[in-house]
Amino acid sequence: MRDGQVVGYVHSTESFGAVDGPGIRFVVFVQGCNMRCQFCHNPDTWKKNVGTQMTSDEILKMALPYRQFWGKKGGITLSGGEILVQIEFAIELFTKCKKLGINTCLDTCGQPFTRREPFFSKFKQLMEVTDILLVDIKHINSDEHRKLTGYRNENILDMCQYLSDIGKPVWIRHVLIPQRTDYDNYLAQLGDYIKTLKNVKKVEVLPYHTLGVPKYHEMGIKYALEGIEPPTPDRVKNAERLLHVADYRGYLED
Repeated sequence: MRDGQVVGYVHSTESFGAVDGPGIRFVVFVQGCNMRCQFCHNPDTWKKNVGTQMTSDEILKMALPYRQFWGKKGGITLSGGEILVQIEFAIELFTKCKKLGINTCLDTCGQPFTRREPFFSKFKQLMEVTDILLVDIKHINSDEHRKLTGYRNENILDMCQYLSDIGKPVWIRHVLIPQRTDYDNYLAQLGDYIKTLKNVKKVEVLPYHTLGVPKYHEMGIKYALEGIEPPTPDRVKNAERLLHVADYRGYLED
């Protein structure tokens, strides 16, 4: 705490984010993540309780000068790392955002989610001040999810179900990785699963890329996907077909 406010550990910010939710957004990337995704391009965000310490007022002071560029759809996005490991900071910032009429977006992989207390009550409080979520489903198969990230996915899918039950709008994202997630059977299973959710406004296939590899070399971390190239355009189109991407157009109506 500082000056009566929760202190967040921030990795970086982006003033004009165009791919982090609806419209143009001010994006806050926080530090800390439990998962160790083999394809993560920001391993420098993994460590907790490091980075620039900032309060919600300090974030707003940085963000508000750009408000004129956000338009009707834009606003502030909290991303990571994994923002749910700093849930109290997220609640405080988004509560202030809603009082100012600012659209709020949460970009999460959902790994910290649980219906156990005290987390679940905090999550429900956060949802009251969150307009939309970007949810990354890393793999539909829990065993393969563990191999890819270090954790199983049952609680992540439970979060998706909860968000569907309360009608909270989400965009689902899936990273397409050759030899890891780019298999028709798994893509079809994921497509079928997403169809069971009632709140999905958009589905995105994100082609795996290697832009983060130099960070691993600089940090002395072995890169698990060494030698794996990005998917071909044909495989990206195939994934979009199996995930029924064209069926989710609610984001155009918002």
